[in-house]
Amino acid sequence: MDNVMLEKIKDLLSKNETIGIAVGRNPGIDEMGSALSLYLALKETGKKVTVVCPTDPIVEISSLVGINTVRKSFDGGVDGDLTVSFPYKEGEIEKISYTLEEGKLNILVKAGENGLSFNEKDVEYKRSAGAPGLVFVVGTPRLSDLGTAFDMEALKDSKVINIDYKPENQGFGDIPLLGKNASSVSELVASFISSLGFNIDIDIASNLLTGITSATHNFQNPQTSSLAFETAAILMKKGAVRKAKDLR
Repeated sequence: MDNVMLEKIKDLLSKNETIGIAVGRNPGIDEMGSALSLYLALKETGKKVTVVCPTDPIVEISSLVGINTVRKSFDGGVDGDLTVSFPYKEGEIEKISYTLEEGKLNILVKAGENGLSFNEKDVEYKRSAGAPGLVFVVGTPRLSDLGTAFDMEALKDSKVINIDYKPENQGFGDIPLLGKNASSVSELVASFISSLGFNIDIDIASNLLTGITSATHNFQNPQTSSLAFETAAILMKKGAVRKAKDLR
């Protein structure tokens, strides 16, 4: 990553307080470990960060730090708009108003002459978090791999940074960071976090080391890059400990 691109990313980060991180369906340890590491690093800087994945986490990634924060979509934030929906037939509602009583907002739906055709169970509530201004897509070759986690219409104005090492990556996004000589996305994210000057604590280091170890089959894959070994050494110096199951 050259200095021009790095400065562009820093500028995007400075302009956006709400940031999204998206991972494709059925991610492995490498993909989710790197996404959660980026999440932890950005949270440490005070950003509002959400990680989304269209599928539930598998057992193998359940021990990653931060896995409990992963959601299915960017909807549901506490600072978004709340929409209340119910069925409507022409003429059945005379007017809608509201009152404030004892700290509660009451929405009043006054029925027309023929009454209302719906009841309480038909009322739906949906909170929209508002689209994050900046979205990192991690270890995902195609936007279609994100399924419903990536709403193209809702995110049409969001800037997208695509971080991946897979040769089949389609190069989408405003800034594609494709390290095709790497052997894991975790080593790319480790380098990315360091380039931004963010702190790599024990949790981040452990997630990233676990990701690299998984992607390289415990460094036994003949395609393991030199960057993987160099990054692993740095992460261990940061306090990351290789888990017993990773040493098998």
